[in-house]
Amino acid sequence: MSLIDLLTGNTSNQVAEQAENKFGISRNQVIALLAVAAPLIISYLRNKSQDSQEAEALNNALDKDHDGSILDDASQVESRQAEGGSILDHIFGGQKNTVENQLSQNTGISIDKIGPILAMLAPVIMGYIGKEKQQNNVGAGGLGDLLGGILGNASNQAQAQQSNPLNDILGSVLGGGQQQSSGNPLNDILGSVLGGSGQQQQGGGLGNILGSILGGK
Repeated sequence: MSLIDLLTGNTSNQVAEQAENKFGISRNQVIALLAVAAPLIISYLRNKSQDSQEAEALNNALDKDHDGSILDDASQVESRQAEGGSILDHIFGGQKNTVENQLSQNTGISIDKIGPILAMLAPVIMGYIGKEKQQNNVGAGGLGDLLGGILGNASNQAQAQQSNPLNDILGSVLGGGQQQSSGNPLNDILGSVLGGSGQQQQGGGLGNILGSILGGK
């Protein structure tokens, strides 16, 4: 299953419905947030996996807690929200507040809700990675390539199918992140696409794309 399949499939819709009911925001906003958060989290994990100890820790976590069952049972997301918060703390570390502020500004989701919603999404993203790991029979040493392949395939698919606003988001996020990599996923994805000069380069960036999704709701 590609990353775009995850974003457009039943799992994301079910998770978005739960977030809508719990936090009072639109499903489209949640799915748009997932479209940016998923490649961001995967990029951070890819960078971390270059360190052999981090790769081993990620491999063990995926084997133990993220077998992909959450993709078939989205009712797990609320009960695993605290776990999701811990995942985000580890992945983003000291940059977590910066990430949340940028995502809040660019999705229109208030800062008091962005963290809890991301915590609902994190186990879904980890479950997706875990399922891909199982299907490709990858160990700790191959995680970097697996994560890079997920991003590369999603980028190619998004660029080829830009009639869908979600594909536009992924195409912008992944295109911006991969073409001029600074080695820092936060700068590559949030910096180049969501803010600053990157918005000019992308013709308005995420703001315009989100407008096209949310404007007709």
